[in-house]
Amino acid sequence: MYGAVFGDIIGSTYEIHNVKTQDFPLFPAGSTYTDDTVLTIAVAEKLLAQSHITPAKSYALWFKQYYRRYPNAGYGQMFRKWALSENLTVQRSYGNGAAMRVSAIGCAFDSLAEVLYEVRQSCHYTHRHPEAVRGAQAVAAAVFLARKGCDKEEIQRYLIRKLHYKPCMSLDDLRGTYVFNSRASYSVPPAIQAFMESSSYEDAVRKAISIGGDSDTIACMTGGIAHAYYKKIPDAIYSRAIPCLDSGLKDTLRRFEEQFQIPR
Repeated sequence: MYGAVFGDIIGSTYEIHNVKTQDFPLFPAGSTYTDDTVLTIAVAEKLLAQSHITPAKSYALWFKQYYRRYPNAGYGQMFRKWALSENLTVQRSYGNGAAMRVSAIGCAFDSLAEVLYEVRQSCHYTHRHPEAVRGAQAVAAAVFLARKGCDKEEIQRYLIRKLHYKPCMSLDDLRGTYVFNSRASYSVPPAIQAFMESSSYEDAVRKAISIGGDSDTIACMTGGIAHAYYKKIPDAIYSRAIPCLDSGLKDTLRRFEEQFQIPR
């Protein structure tokens, strides 16, 4: 899960100022966490908490609570309106907001069936569109399979056969035409492709950001998968990224790491 959070932080300054190269500073001035991190950690908080309400409602209440704690983290307009409402209304968003926050689910369960079920529950109130659910399940399943030691071909094969995920073109072909689009079907496949073409955690995040577009979210999704696969985040990245988080976010990360034995 650290991998997703740090991918978000590294990508935060490049969402507005896209780069189409892998040669860029990892932590330029202004690097910070965004809504991707806040909601990723909200999911982790839900998984740590004991609750007697339905999983879908529990996720929704944690999302609203974290929005209130961090109202200026850069949320989309639809999510902001939903989070501010008094009721638990159902939104049929097809955006990547569900996929960006699910890495913790891929880390917390012992079967794919549980992972896919839990992802669907996390989408229930905010991202009921099948496209958003499928994208979120693809990211969480990739995290789970990477964590369990599957190789990249096995991960790709599962996503294609079981989730009907459509892989995208190579990154070299993609960079020239890719522009910002937060739709799940447009941004999840490039995030997975960046992982597939990578050789390390840092290489994966650099490749994700080099695509352009919704850089922080793509790097968040890629980073979550890459951390599960490579098992290690470079100390140089950890030492620069962790101070970007406040004590509350760091505490939840630490508790999740301890509870689910996440390698750093």
